Amino acid sequence: MSELTAALGIAPVRHPLRDAFLKWQCRVRQIAMREGLGRPDDAVTPELWLEGAEAPMGHVITVLNKAPNASKTPELMHIAKRTADPAERRGKALEFLSQTYYQKGQEFSDMLTATFPPGSEGAARIREAGRCRLVFEAYAQRWELACRVWRLAEHHPLHQATWWHNFLFNPQLAPDTVILGFEPDWAASAADPSPV
Repeated sequence: MSELTAALGIAPVRHPLRDAFLKWQCRVRQIAMREGLGRPDDAVTPELWLEGAEAPMGHVITVLNKAPNASKTPELMHIAKRTADPAERRGKALEFLSQTYYQKGQEFSDMLTATFPPGSEGAARIREAGRCRLVFEAYAQRWELACRVWRLAEHHPLHQATWWHNFLFNPQLAPDTVILGFEPDWAASAADPSPV
């Protein structure tokens, strides 16, 4: 079932690999916020492989967003609008995201998102392909996610959540930033070692 339909209030289909991945992502992102000052590491920047490619297209920085029914986008917007000082904004974002934000994996969407500059040729190639593989390798764990690719419209809840999250760390983020969603097909995905 598509995350796009989940945004309309339809519950996502549960899969053991999905639940294990979300739990892992919450743990590694909490570490990044608490110990790495929010800097993206290998656990959140997978290699992106297009179908039939002999090499990865590159790494993409992903965002793990709360599902629409557990959204914290208003809080992210409040932090962003509260001050014009980028350092203060970043500090407040780190404080907010390192506390309890990543405590409950079941509150998160399994559709990862990523931002690309306006007019990005790379984003256009990924979107045109329609499918890709995201390969995460960190903390002695490997995940290979077979994903369907969506270009998220500005009104989509995960577009809004992603834009405001990234704006907290990048005050130069363009209003017309391209945001792609990567929806895993859990039956075609794998992990090593397998958590299930």
